[in-house]
Amino acid sequence: MSYEALYGAPGYTGASNAPPNPGYTDTSNAPPAPEYASIPRPRNGRTVPQSDRRTVPQDIGSHNRSIRPPWVPPSRFRRIVRRVAVLLCALLVLGGGTYAWAEVELDRSVDLGKVADRPPPGKGTTYLIVGSDSRDGLSEEEKKDLHTGAGAGGRTDSMMLLHTGAHGTTMVSLPRDSWVTLPEFVRPETGKVHRAQKDKLNAAYSMGGPRLLVQTIERNTGLRIDHYTEIGFGGFVGVVNAVGGVEMCVDRDIKDKKSDLDLTKGCHNLDGAQSLAFVRQRHQEAEGDLGRSKNQQKFLSALARKAAAPGTALNPLRAYPALDAGLGTLVVDEDMDLRTLVSLFQGMRGVASGQGTQLNVPVAGEFRTSKGDAVKWDERKAQKLFDELRNDRPVSTEEQG
Repeated sequence: MSYEALYGAPGYTGASNAPPNPGYTDTSNAPPAPEYASIPRPRNGRTVPQSDRRTVPQDIGSHNRSIRPPWVPPSRFRRIVRRVAVLLCALLVLGGGTYAWAEVELDRSVDLGKVADRPPPGKGTTYLIVGSDSRDGLSEEEKKDLHTGAGAGGRTDSMMLLHTGAHGTTMVSLPRDSWVTLPEFVRPETGKVHRAQKDKLNAAYSMGGPRLLVQTIERNTGLRIDHYTEIGFGGFVGVVNAVGGVEMCVDRDIKDKKSDLDLTKGCHNLDGAQSLAFVRQRHQEAEGDLGRSKNQQKFLSALARKAAAPGTALNPLRAYPALDAGLGTLVVDEDMDLRTLVSLFQGMRGVASGQGTQLNVPVAGEFRTSKGDAVKWDERKAQKLFDELRNDRPVSTEEQG
């Protein structure tokens, strides 16, 4: 019998015990042939370019074993990206805890909803920023060192309006000796009704606290105060010290016995005590209370700029103590949350960096009253300014008094 009859036509492989057919090669247990080791597998049915071919090691073992690509160290860019991602995650975790802590620490004791006879809401957002002579948080020794006096406090050393809106940010100082009309009010500690009367602006706070101060400002400006923020002596000093001081430049020597401020002409990095003396002193200012208001604006802008600098804001050793010191004596309105407070801070920082307008309320001059020297507003210019803020229009560039 012929070979074909017994085993079938050439190429038949169905018989398990059949000898190899012509053209058949059994490779079930054989290692890859050396001559084929450098030929890569085709991809998607296309021939792999010669430049992309790699030689497969001959001692790899079974041809069924998967081949791992060689390990390549991560690039410098990838390492940086990974580190930044880890840092951001850490900041988010810490930031969330800090945010919750700060929210709890805020003293929201001012209820603007109880202010009587309020003007209608305006456009944009208007903040009232008050620096009070509150001694909260200060020891007797600190009161002596800071020359604050021994009283319990109850006056406003600075008052500013900060308006933010479609046309940027405007900061307006209100001299504490401004001669204004105090509306009728009931004095909290006595229950006695006081009829509307003329007095200095800072008398509103000493007689009726934040509520009467807000009502007085609203009545005399026509502006509705959306948010109230007040910081006392102790918090002010603590914040300045926590950020490492604030640089201020003066154009003359200043020596004030009442505040114990002693500065020579030039630039100085003021600590907390020096800063407090600088923003309080007025007897060495040619413009008196107006000069003090300008110094306060200048200083607060510089403080906001320093606090927002990367070396402070991103440094936990400075940022956390500054936040703690500020929150220790900070008093805000009931509707103030931390995000709104941050918006206020950003507005101040914008003014400090030249992205806003700083000015005093226009004045006609100073004059004598039964309550001492007072500042008279320029009614026409002042009303024009307040109208612009209320309607969120660009403030006029005419010289402010």
